[in-house]
Amino acid sequence: MYKNIFFSAILLLLTDPLSAQNYTQTLKGTVLDKAVKTPLIGATVALISADPQRGAMTDVDGRFRLTDVPVGKHTLRITYLGYKEAVSANVTVNSGKETELIIEMEEDFLQAKEVVIRAGLEKQKPLNELSTVSARTFSVEETQRFAAAVNDPARMAASFAGVAMSNDGANFISVRGNSPNGLLWRMEGVDIPNPNHFSAVGSSGGGISILSAQLLTNSDFITGAFAAEYGNALSGVFDLKLRKGNSEKHEYTMQAGVLGLDAAAEGPFRFGKQTGSYLVNYRYSTLSVLSKLGVNIGDATTNFQDLSFNVWLPAGKAGVFTLFGMGGLSDQTQQSEADSLLWNDERDKQYDYNFVANTGVVGATHSLILNDKSYLKTVVAASGTKNGQRVDKLLEDYNPRREFDNDLVQTKLTVSSTLNHKFNARHFLRAGAYVNFLNFNFNQHEFDDDEDRLEEQLDESGKGTSVNTFAQWQFRATERLTLNAGMHGLLFLLNNTWSVEPRASAKYAFSEKQSLSFGYGLHSQIQPLGTYFTRIAGDDGSFTQPNRSLDLTKAHHFVLSFDQSLAGNWHLKPEIYYQALTNVPVNSAEADAFSILNVTDGFVNESLKNTGAGRNYGLELTVEKFLTRGFYFLLASSIYQSEYRGSDGVWRNTRFNSNYVNTLTAGKEWEWNRGRKNRSIGVNLKITSMGGLRESPIDLEASRAKGETVRDDTRAFEDRMPAYFRLDTGVRLKRNYRSLTTTLAFDIQNATNRQNIFGRYYDEDSGKIEYYYQAPLIPVLSYKLEF
Repeated sequence: MYKNIFFSAILLLLTDPLSAQNYTQTLKGTVLDKAVKTPLIGATVALISADPQRGAMTDVDGRFRLTDVPVGKHTLRITYLGYKEAVSANVTVNSGKETELIIEMEEDFLQAKEVVIRAGLEKQKPLNELSTVSARTFSVEETQRFAAAVNDPARMAASFAGVAMSNDGANFISVRGNSPNGLLWRMEGVDIPNPNHFSAVGSSGGGISILSAQLLTNSDFITGAFAAEYGNALSGVFDLKLRKGNSEKHEYTMQAGVLGLDAAAEGPFRFGKQTGSYLVNYRYSTLSVLSKLGVNIGDATTNFQDLSFNVWLPAGKAGVFTLFGMGGLSDQTQQSEADSLLWNDERDKQYDYNFVANTGVVGATHSLILNDKSYLKTVVAASGTKNGQRVDKLLEDYNPRREFDNDLVQTKLTVSSTLNHKFNARHFLRAGAYVNFLNFNFNQHEFDDDEDRLEEQLDESGKGTSVNTFAQWQFRATERLTLNAGMHGLLFLLNNTWSVEPRASAKYAFSEKQSLSFGYGLHSQIQPLGTYFTRIAGDDGSFTQPNRSLDLTKAHHFVLSFDQSLAGNWHLKPEIYYQALTNVPVNSAEADAFSILNVTDGFVNESLKNTGAGRNYGLELTVEKFLTRGFYFLLASSIYQSEYRGSDGVWRNTRFNSNYVNTLTAGKEWEWNRGRKNRSIGVNLKITSMGGLRESPIDLEASRAKGETVRDDTRAFEDRMPAYFRLDTGVRLKRNYRSLTTTLAFDIQNATNRQNIFGRYYDEDSGKIEYYYQAPLIPVLSYKLEF
């Protein structure tokens, strides 16, 4: 059935009953000052890809509008007196929906001299002008185009240097050898909970992203030496931006595929004398569709749904207000089989299992231009997560026994305010503060075989507050030399731990095409909240909480970066880095190899102290060709070492020390009906080659004696799994009709169906060590309508 649907859709896209028609659409946008977001009135916007060329001038709100633009790829050149010329290349115009851009221009250092920013070079620069090293912008189009990215920023980022996927079945990413939980997610300037379905408490990833590609616009991804505004992160930052809906006409998007049904709507609405816009997306899915395609996803019933929205409310002299939010519900249930004959071959059938992971955030922003030099943005956001798990085991008499349960609820109210002030073309200051008011309710039990009863491990509720402050100053010392200096402060009032963190960077441009940069930053992170409330039982039956006074984990980041732009939109960027981690929680009860740096999720039920350490160092190389004549190419290669020291004082490999990761991401788009450009086909591929993850050896004799996997922790993470290799492919067929754009996408994850080894376990039935594997071949088919 699915083959018939697929080939019928291809036939629809290839046939052209109205081939004589030339399709057009409106291209519009806003031109702003990059530093303080003031509109630039009277800027010239030229559509240089049109024949003949034509253009427009921005109005009093900095807006421009170009009508009857032919569908296809276009290039804009924007000029304004006293500002560097900007070029926006590869702007996609489809017939189904209007294209709207936000173009930010940088004030010229020497206003008497024009400096041209060439098409393509800007793509490598982050949106945040204070991020100098280890940062890049990414577009929504990349999350859709890159093979196997499936509209997921984390899976898309696995194509970048220094980033490794630690689990095919989820989008956990390890950045430069760090644990995935060192990653920070931000949206509209505030920290948000992990935005992924099927996420575990204390983690930064999950099975599928909650984020909708319909709401995101160009955003930043940062892997080291962060700017001063980013706090409570050790490894990387996703700084996500939302686009506003169309404020002039109503538009819709519908998408159906194996990952669910999507529906999005956007358009204008009036309130008083002002016209605002709304943008909303809803998705529902059950992964049972994959099992019908022959993909083994287990016997569990898996469902998820999510809702995202952004409402834009201009208020004249009072500024601009927005309301934004996202929420995701996900659950997985598996029923036991009351037949003991099945339990020997399929041990899972002896258990009832239920898992729930819900995440949400809703917020409001207020942006106010104080004058032509100052811009203030204030955000208030409420967020929360609920994670729950229940595991019951059928006994020989078929009565269930509770093996494990937990109910972990965290909520947060965030208030943030940031001031941007541009003194002149040389000096720029960004300063602000944000406060997180935390509430939590944790409850967890686990069956103790020795005591033959269900033991309470966690039962806590309460409040906590964290305060972050920051200031960063940019000084353009000369036309070639730019300096950044800043400070970030983090105070955690639950136990009065704090950190004052200097940040600094410098960039020297030898020419327009060549630069050298250096960045340094001290960064810190609060421990997963439940870890502070670990209960340790005493001999007299009383309990203590030894982790209440745990300090923040800290990391010094050093980065040296060279940037070279080459002819033909090619780009070369090597980076070398060193990270020194201190105050790392390790076991305080005994000297062993445990470190929180190897933990990916959950709360640690051990007595800990901040005497551990870690170090990550490596070399990265990025070779990239930005999309030119339909072709793009990205080669990212990393060699690195990631080590840690536990309470026994021994330096070892971390779990994530795979030593190398290489990715090749490339694609080609062809257009036919040349001159009308109403149809295109894109072929994309991604090749990943990396060292295997590490784990501790299994003690076979001890495992046989105990009847379960027993590891030799004195040799922690000595064994590296076999090398990992994966090929992902994708095909996209796009067709423009009058006021309608259709896109058929077919991705194959792990196209060769290679069995990449994830880890090992002791199998009690065979008495041997067995392997378990990463994800098999997974087809991902979708069909999208935009109108």
